[in-house]
Amino acid sequence: MHFIKFGETSVIATIYTERFGRQSYMVNSAFGKNAKNKASLLQPMFLLEMVVYHKQTREVQRLKEFKTYTAFQTIPFNVNKSAQTIFIAEVLFKLLREEESNPELYHFIETSILYLDQMKEGVNNFHLFFLAKLTSFLGIYPNIDSEENSSWLDMKKGTSTTTEPAHSMFMDKEQTDVFNQLVNLNIDDLPRFCLNRPLRKSLLAKMVDYYREHFESMGEIKSLPVLNEVFK
Repeated sequence: MHFIKFGETSVIATIYTERFGRQSYMVNSAFGKNAKNKASLLQPMFLLEMVVYHKQTREVQRLKEFKTYTAFQTIPFNVNKSAQTIFIAEVLFKLLREEESNPELYHFIETSILYLDQMKEGVNNFHLFFLAKLTSFLGIYPNIDSEENSSWLDMKKGTSTTTEPAHSMFMDKEQTDVFNQLVNLNIDDLPRFCLNRPLRKSLLAKMVDYYREHFESMGEIKSLPVLNEVFK
């Protein structure tokens, strides 16, 4: 979810949808006396039920009405969770460019965010888990030899190697091992997955670099410093 103001009271919202993929929608009267709290619903990762007028030839679609179909219970009130949703929303905005249906990806995003809303333990590692799992949907799933305990992940190639790469785009042995654990982790085991702060921060930076290496659209993630400050 991402939006920019259009005129005095309207916005153009970019929303990832189950049926049409990424789409831009004109939301009239999002601000002002007749807004009816419309803008408050256009928040990062909010789940909406929408009635739209869709035409493939139109760059900005018409949004007739919308409402939340599942209200978050904790994300808006928990600093760690809200910082992560803002970060994840920015990453998805940068990466998901296709205007076509991908139900499997949509449901992964939906179920993951709903799980975060219900989490009580292990919250601080959720964004790492999400980025690790997202690789399989975007075609950059890392090929890491789980039987090799002393390996580096070559982020250019997306494969592990028993020798340290000559370039700087790699994860060290510890980061590679943890990344591999996250890629293969069941979401129900996430509350018991433990990381110290320095490793969490360094791994996050490497994972962002991994995506940036494979997607030119990734660019700078402005919410990353804020996220690191929250966990500090």
